[in-house]
Amino acid sequence: MSNPTAHTYRGTRGEDTRLSGAAGRAWLAIALGVAAVGWGANQFAPLLLMYRSELGVATTTVEATYALYAVGLIPGLLLGGPFSDRYGRRRVLVPALIISALASGLLMLAGSGLSWLFVGRLVAGAASGAAFSSGTAWIKELTVSGSGQDEHTGARRATIGMTTGFAVGPLIAGLLAQLAPNPVVSSYLPHVALTLAAVPFVLRTPEVHRPNEEARLWSPLRLPEASSRRFWSVIAPLAPWVFGASSIALAYLPGLVLDRLGDNALMFSAVVTMLTMVAGIAVQPLARRVNHPDKPRLIATSLSIVVAGLLLGALAATTVHWWLVGIAALVLGAGYGCCLVCGLMEVQRMASAENLGRLTAIFQAFAYLGFGAPYLLAVIEHVVPASELLLLTAVPAVLTLAWTTYRAAHGPDPAKRRKTTASGSAVRG
Repeated sequence: MSNPTAHTYRGTRGEDTRLSGAAGRAWLAIALGVAAVGWGANQFAPLLLMYRSELGVATTTVEATYALYAVGLIPGLLLGGPFSDRYGRRRVLVPALIISALASGLLMLAGSGLSWLFVGRLVAGAASGAAFSSGTAWIKELTVSGSGQDEHTGARRATIGMTTGFAVGPLIAGLLAQLAPNPVVSSYLPHVALTLAAVPFVLRTPEVHRPNEEARLWSPLRLPEASSRRFWSVIAPLAPWVFGASSIALAYLPGLVLDRLGDNALMFSAVVTMLTMVAGIAVQPLARRVNHPDKPRLIATSLSIVVAGLLLGALAATTVHWWLVGIAALVLGAGYGCCLVCGLMEVQRMASAENLGRLTAIFQAFAYLGFGAPYLLAVIEHVVPASELLLLTAVPAVLTLAWTTYRAAHGPDPAKRRKTTASGSAVRG
């Protein structure tokens, strides 16, 4: 049997020295790059209200530009992951950082034409897909090789890196949109500066993954039967709730109380976005304690939190209280964080070094389908009140909770199967 870690190595002697000399801190540079791209991905959220009020863009159009990000992101993920497996993580992450900065430059032109919003969001999505798939895999590899931590620590570090950017970017962009002159331009300047500043740090970080240039970019993903069944029956159904939860919190709920906020609408949206993402980080210790390798406790907890957040959102829509929107966003943010780290842990348990980038990309592609949730809700809201709509949204979340928990408890566990196989091989040897 082939060694599943055959293509993970410490690299050259110089790279070994840098890894050990940095005492396992090399992952921080990649986390900075991932956070910078995450900043660019989410800085748009509080600006939705600005485009509605300042440029007179219709609500459904604004939500469509938000969802268009996922249209660019999914091919970025599906190509970026395999490309980084084949050519190396650095060759994907560095161009992604530069393209992410370019996307913000395109969004600055939105004041002169609405089409730039669509182009900018599409380019931002493509950059994010490439950065998240390669960066997440790179952080995991640096964590295991550089500090001896397990892959679960790598999943948490990747989640914290992305979520930090998701949290800080919207807050700064919202503050600038509220207070700075020419907000259509000034809101994006910090992101451009941060992404370009992250490039030299990423360039100096050693590669841990050995590029496999014989691998085909379009070859089908091959997983052991147990891993494949678990991925499609548990992880794929869970994935859309990752960003479904967070995007409803930060792109849909603030609009429900827009008329109650007056001039504070932008600031409120920025704070809600930050709270959503901070909750996603703060919940990490809970996720670590709840997680059990042989029981679906984290899966059940993650989706239960999402259901609770949707029910609170429905209550906020009924009462139109801004503080209830904030509480619902906190709960949905916690659900986002738990779902994301749960999915990444599962992926990193079942993936080999050769297909880690690709399988991570596929999981994230499913996760980003949730970005379309605010647009769908905005369209359906014309015929169904928001409070009832959020209650209806909780129904598939409950069904997903029941299905994934059952399948995880009764389906094959790839980690157990690997251990059994390894034990059998040792006995035979």
